[in-house]
Amino acid sequence: MNKQAFQMPPKQFIASLDIDAQNGFTELCPDELPIPDGQHIVAELNKQAAFAQYRLGSKDAHPAHPDWLATEQHPVLSKIQAKNMTHYWPKHCVPGTKGFNLIAGLPHPSDYDYFVWKGLEPDMHPYGACYHDLAEKLSTGLIEFLQTRHIQAVLIGGLATDYCVKTSVLQLLQAGFEVIVNVAACRGLTPLTSQEALEQMRIAGAKIIASSDAL
Repeated sequence: MNKQAFQMPPKQFIASLDIDAQNGFTELCPDELPIPDGQHIVAELNKQAAFAQYRLGSKDAHPAHPDWLATEQHPVLSKIQAKNMTHYWPKHCVPGTKGFNLIAGLPHPSDYDYFVWKGLEPDMHPYGACYHDLAEKLSTGLIEFLQTRHIQAVLIGGLATDYCVKTSVLQLLQAGFEVIVNVAACRGLTPLTSQEALEQMRIAGAKIIASSDAL
């Protein structure tokens, strides 16, 4: 992990992205997808946003009865053979519920410069914030927002490191952006899969920093 400061472009060419920083991915909603310590990323997300000209966000917005809903016959994380779903998951982040809301201390979605809601279709469960589908053909508009504003670097934090954060980072790298992953602003499902995800992101070209103090 790079713990030293590195050269950043001017602020007008930097955006920060809060990925799925929702109650449903924290221990505040234990029946959804609680990620250990997930509710404690707010301060770092707010801190990194101060380095950026634009602040972007994303949310899962899932139906109450999706096709990927885990059951006794299909336990959590068992695989699905489908076009736009990969695994079975517990019910989480349903609009109108506590789990759908952003973690307290973050801005309201209307106060972000750009916001993505994803996973609304019952048979689609994307992970990255840049595309609605797993084939990455249906853009959410996030990449285009960054491109039209001549953004060069994107600061990343959110939930979870090993799924939605990793996928979003890889999508942004593929689109040609410099990507900085702030580990202090992320949490993952397990330490092992989180470390594997960070290494995959690093190999793909992302800069990994311990906290926003390295910016």
